[in-house]
Amino acid sequence: MNKKLKVLLSGGGTGGHIFPAIAIADEIKKRFPDAEFLFIGANGKMEMEKVPQAGYKIEGLNIAGFDRGNLLKNIGLPFKLISSLIKAKKIIKEFRPDFAVGTGGFASGPALFMAAKMGIPTFIQEQNSLPGKTNTANSKKAKAIFTAYPNMEKFFHGTKTFFLGNPVRHNVISNLTDLESAKEKLGLDKNKLTILSVGGSQGSRTLNNGWKYNLDRLQEKGYQLIWQTGKLDYRELSGESQISNLKSQIQLKEFISDMATAYSAADVIVSRAGAIAISELAMAKKPVILVPLPTAAEDHQTKNAMNLVEKNAARMVKDAEMQEKFWNTLSEICENENVRKEMSDNLKYFAKPNAAKEIVDEIFNQM
Repeated sequence: MNKKLKVLLSGGGTGGHIFPAIAIADEIKKRFPDAEFLFIGANGKMEMEKVPQAGYKIEGLNIAGFDRGNLLKNIGLPFKLISSLIKAKKIIKEFRPDFAVGTGGFASGPALFMAAKMGIPTFIQEQNSLPGKTNTANSKKAKAIFTAYPNMEKFFHGTKTFFLGNPVRHNVISNLTDLESAKEKLGLDKNKLTILSVGGSQGSRTLNNGWKYNLDRLQEKGYQLIWQTGKLDYRELSGESQISNLKSQIQLKEFISDMATAYSAADVIVSRAGAIAISELAMAKKPVILVPLPTAAEDHQTKNAMNLVEKNAARMVKDAEMQEKFWNTLSEICENENVRKEMSDNLKYFAKPNAAKEIVDEIFNQM
């Protein structure tokens, strides 16, 4: 390119929208070190902190989603939308990007809408198996949609759709290691079956309670557990005498910074079913039990999980089924090496280690 490349990106509200956008920006920056980047986010949301931490500029819009829990809060929504469209237009007019990439979230709606209206090529990266409303609304004007699941054409009629996966943290892909080395690094017994339980940065009370109910069984079986509790319950659980008495079997952690080693050390993983979590689990290629967050928008985590369950790449236990089904499902996997191998092999279908690279390749193919 003769002139300096300018790229507009927008996505936020959750890490699932933010981190793929940053990964795409990082890949473009590798190819065009002089390129200029500008993100559009929603004021007060986590992207306003995470994007600058990743080294990129961001402008905020006063936009919010529809609040189903408190309808009175939605009175000002039309005004916020109009002001966001006006501000997005001003930002885009001043920045003059060569193209725009949206990954979903409140701010992505007005940002991509105005970019397309102003004749700027737009691209969408959809992380979930059930597309969000923002991405669906903007898809008609997009040059291409990049999805993390196959057969998504039905949601995006008339737009080119590419099953390329979710861009995930580079350090997770590059730092995965063999099972024995990872167990040794974490001070675990390499001869004992190890389970990793992750409930997201805030933690999952459902998963935490699931383990509390089954501590006696865990002790009896002698399994090792790397238990990421999240902020929610860490203090309470770290004070539980039964957990303290099982220190040789349980590593209790509020947060895991080195996820690559934790994934690598696990024989079996228990996790929520967020889009980025599933993409990372597919890279790890370990048998997994997915416990979808039932309050996720339009129950998309259950739909994410079902895509894997249908290919025998995972098992699913719903929140309401934890007491009756969790331990039996876990035992079925832990006690049968052939089941674990089959699930790991099937999970490879969803592993897309080059997602960011292939998405950026396709963006430039379409330009």
